[in-house]
Amino acid sequence: MSTGSAAPQAAPARGVSIDDLLARVRDGHRPDVDETERLLQAPIDVLSRAAALLRDEGLERAGRPHVITYSRKVFVPLTTLCRDRCHYCIFVDTPGQLNLLRKPAYMSPEQVLTVVRQGQALGCKEALLTLGDRPEERWPEARAWLDEHGFASTIEYVAHIARLITAETGMLVHANPGVMHPDELATLRPVSPSMGMMLETTSRRLYEEPGQVHFGSPDKDPDLRLRVIDDAGVAGIPFTTGILVGIGETVRDRAESLVALRDLDDRHGHVQEVIVQNFRAKPRTAMQGAPDADMHEYLAAVAVARLVLGPDMRIQVPPNLSDPRELGLLIAAGIDDWGGVSPLTADHVNPERPWPHIDDLAAQTAAHGFTLRERLTAHPEYVSDAAAWIDPALHAPLRALADATGLAADVIPTGAREAAAAPATGGTPVPAASSARRTSSSSTPDPGVRRLADAAASDPLALDDADWTRLLHATGAELDALTAAADDARRYTVGEPVTLVRNRNLTSTGFRRAGRTGTGEFDLADATAIAADAAALGATEICIQGALPASEDPSGYLDLVRAVKRGAPGIHVHAYRPLDVRDLADRAGLGLAGALAAMADAGVDTVPGTGVKVLSERVRGLVAPDDLEIDRWVEGITAAHRAGFRSTSVLFYGHVETAEERIAHLRRLRAIQSETKGFAEFVPIPLPGGDVPLVAGRAPLDEHRAMVAVSRLLLSGSIAHVQIPWTRVGRESAAALLRAGGDDLGGTLYDGAVLPDAGIEQGLELPVAAAERIARSLMRPFRLRTTDYGVVSAGVAA
Repeated sequence: MSTGSAAPQAAPARGVSIDDLLARVRDGHRPDVDETERLLQAPIDVLSRAAALLRDEGLERAGRPHVITYSRKVFVPLTTLCRDRCHYCIFVDTPGQLNLLRKPAYMSPEQVLTVVRQGQALGCKEALLTLGDRPEERWPEARAWLDEHGFASTIEYVAHIARLITAETGMLVHANPGVMHPDELATLRPVSPSMGMMLETTSRRLYEEPGQVHFGSPDKDPDLRLRVIDDAGVAGIPFTTGILVGIGETVRDRAESLVALRDLDDRHGHVQEVIVQNFRAKPRTAMQGAPDADMHEYLAAVAVARLVLGPDMRIQVPPNLSDPRELGLLIAAGIDDWGGVSPLTADHVNPERPWPHIDDLAAQTAAHGFTLRERLTAHPEYVSDAAAWIDPALHAPLRALADATGLAADVIPTGAREAAAAPATGGTPVPAASSARRTSSSSTPDPGVRRLADAAASDPLALDDADWTRLLHATGAELDALTAAADDARRYTVGEPVTLVRNRNLTSTGFRRAGRTGTGEFDLADATAIAADAAALGATEICIQGALPASEDPSGYLDLVRAVKRGAPGIHVHAYRPLDVRDLADRAGLGLAGALAAMADAGVDTVPGTGVKVLSERVRGLVAPDDLEIDRWVEGITAAHRAGFRSTSVLFYGHVETAEERIAHLRRLRAIQSETKGFAEFVPIPLPGGDVPLVAGRAPLDEHRAMVAVSRLLLSGSIAHVQIPWTRVGRESAAALLRAGGDDLGGTLYDGAVLPDAGIEQGLELPVAAAERIARSLMRPFRLRTTDYGVVSAGVAA
């Protein structure tokens, strides 16, 4: 919201220098389109200094100096059908693609509440409803779904879902349904305290010229989009909009777009934030070969947005669309908001770009002199003046979530009907109807496994052990229902991408400081050469695990990591199980904390959570008596998390364990995660040579499907990623398990040319092309990831 109070000033002469123009802007001059175009081409360091000063002035005036805000949200992709054909969009599906993906035309209320309730438990206060523009006007399938469920339009369904979310969870909805007419804005205002729609650009060329990004997309008419933003101002709706940089627009187009948005806010004061978003090319789109937005031009657009829109406008950039190393440059360019960031759901519009962890974003923000604070979907200025800007129907839920300054209070949202009566089995709340129109096919839940699976997806902690055991024993149609529910839980949280890390194993039991004497052995020089070879193959991770022989000095654990870093300074070292760490701690006299500190100093980045089969002393005694005692394993992994290491987690199944012991293992992992937030993934692994099914005669693949599905459901909202161990089940079965709730294929496990026998899984490689084929067979996108599920940066292992 800009104040609009600066008196009009005479425009500076066209011949004045950039420095003079910036001085006038600092004094309150509002640059016109010509001046804005000049600014966009000025040196970025000069622009950033001026923009940062203006931002700081605005934050001081707002009473929150040196504060950058974000909204803790869940992303709800209500429908991926759309009537537009934007050339850069990967969000949209056709009805045929939906059938292949086994996705519904629209998310049901139950599916929405399943996701939103998990976000509520994680402290999310915003539910972002994103969808395609008016799909019923292009696709008969969309029209048929709306007719069947009693809705006149997609917008009417959005309003129903928004009302349901706030009533059931207390969370506030930010509606982002594309182009809206005045009557539709009025329909949504009582259920959505803020709304949004990107302007993107005012360029008519990109809309009218064949081959350009918006050609054939009726809702991308810039005049239409400007009218929607204006109508939102007339309706008094806090509105989010912005520009997209790098889609073929000219510098002049950017200048015109920024000035147009300022003019609209001058008229109504309703533009609560302007997003400056950088284009990122996506596979399977018409623009997949186009270059990403130039970083220099992007930073200039961010800084100039601040200079044009003034100190009181909130300027937002999406943190997941930039490399973490670039976030400081964006802060320096004058931003004051990161937008919505989710601890649960993927960015379904940019699935190749995962959100940063909120703690990491806070640390990045603090490193540049700012404090990260949570806000609501409506910005503080509008929350504090709710009588003018927010519909009275939303005042009570708004007050429940806001602090005295209009920012988010440190509370968990609570819905008005959250304590709906629960059925006896499992005690799971049943979504209550929030209007006369019911959208489910029946008012009574179906009995059996499907009901339990749906209840598990909504609230994993509500089921008791008997319920989970029943799910683990599912067969036939019941197993299909279980895996479908788990796959929906995967789809609407972590999203569609199938991920893979390029890595190599190095088995530290083979380390010999004195030199290699047999198969599988290596010395420090070998470790350096192995790391350099892996980096040359494109690996971003070296995984090191295994206890050193008792004859080796325990300092070898640390020297081995240093040797790897010498060979590949930028590579991620994923090293040492709790058993290995305990060996280092005890034999080197360091203690557990000292051993972990020494590992961090040597260059260890994350740790494997292996070295345990099932978290049961009975099972350990029967299967792996040499493993760490269960309490010592828990102590070790918890200490690693507290020391700042993230880890994997595992369960080896199919041997002497019972179904109840599997469930107890998953529950304990979830409890550890609740305490430490340190697990990045979970891997359910069939124990080699075990092959003992829970259900007599059940096929091995069905045994794995049940285990993966239950893992996804029980850990949902806790441990985000479920990895499929393709080395144990094979590639064909791995594809089937990715349809049972899995989202990751682990690593490539490169052998390399240098001592391939130094890796425990030698001879089992998954080339990137093969992983891509698996994803493609499932109609899902493929993404290379870092060890901790971030975006791979160019040259990371060099």
